Amino acid sequence: MRFVDEVHLQLVAGHGGRGAVSFRREAHVPLGGPNGGVGGKGGDIYVQAESSIPTLLDLKSQRIFRAGNGASGGGNRKTGKNGEDLTLKVPVGTIIEDQTTGEIIADLTEDKLNILIAAGGRGGRGNSSFVTATRRAPDFAQNGIPGDELRVKLSLKVMADVGLVGLPNAGKSTLITRISASKAEVADYPFTTLVPNLGVVQSGMLGSYVVADIPGLVPGAHSGAGLGHQFLRHVERCALLVHVVSLSPDTDPLKDLEAVENEIQLYAKELADRPRILVANKLDLVGRKDREAALADLKAYAGERSIPMLSMSCTTGEGVKAFQRKLEAEVARFKKPLVMEPYDPLAP
Repeated sequence: MRFVDEVHLQLVAGHGGRGAVSFRREAHVPLGGPNGGVGGKGGDIYVQAESSIPTLLDLKSQRIFRAGNGASGGGNRKTGKNGEDLTLKVPVGTIIEDQTTGEIIADLTEDKLNILIAAGGRGGRGNSSFVTATRRAPDFAQNGIPGDELRVKLSLKVMADVGLVGLPNAGKSTLITRISASKAEVADYPFTTLVPNLGVVQSGMLGSYVVADIPGLVPGAHSGAGLGHQFLRHVERCALLVHVVSLSPDTDPLKDLEAVENEIQLYAKELADRPRILVANKLDLVGRKDREAALADLKAYAGERSIPMLSMSCTTGEGVKAFQRKLEAEVARFKKPLVMEPYDPLAP
């Protein structure tokens, strides 16, 4: 499925129906009386968050969405039919921004959250509404009122507890497939991951939690290099960051670590202060005699900043179990542990 995390839309709520001009026609009532009804209300436009929808793809191909118009009123004080409402369904984590004012209209962070974005116009009053003591037979009615019309930008920021960050080819996709049911694409070349991948990790302590594999960052990402802004915004909602660094012989692990940390700092300082775990990956590419030397600089960096550090090989599985235990313990600091009801053998 194609991943779309930003769309621009024009939303047009329904126009209110016109009021009716009508008079009673009865035997032995020479003039009758005005009995024109009110026009129907225009349809509203709602946006609803759905956890089952992973992307904004369904809204990409259509730029203008219109709710139904209200019907005109009728004789005998009949009110016109209301216009049909329109509900746009979006992923949880979608932000709605008014493109004209830049105002954030809504941030849909909960499943099934449903908000009114554009209100339909009120129906016009029929001529029966304008009768007065001195105006007994009004021959006019109101037009309906136009509905709200606005241009909006929908932006998706993935909802995850943990974000995996690092340079391309650090092994983040392999890691997420190791600890969750994610089917992220894995290969031996950079930029395998072009969109965020979400994986649900089962946990005895927490029930489950969500990990996001954020596509590899590159120097200049904070200013939009590569797809920097598009990638970095998906980290903003993560309460914990896992920085994955490759120990591959053709890399400088400390330099790679500092490059990504610098991009996160430049993008948003609050992200730089977010709790994190440092993971030295691809341990299988380093001989056992050389491991201490390969890890020395990373350990010094982590020690100075009080960052937990682990080493592992996602390919062979070495160290993965220890990482899972540490990750669960760190997530438990901000995520409510699962409370199990005591077993009652007499319960029905």
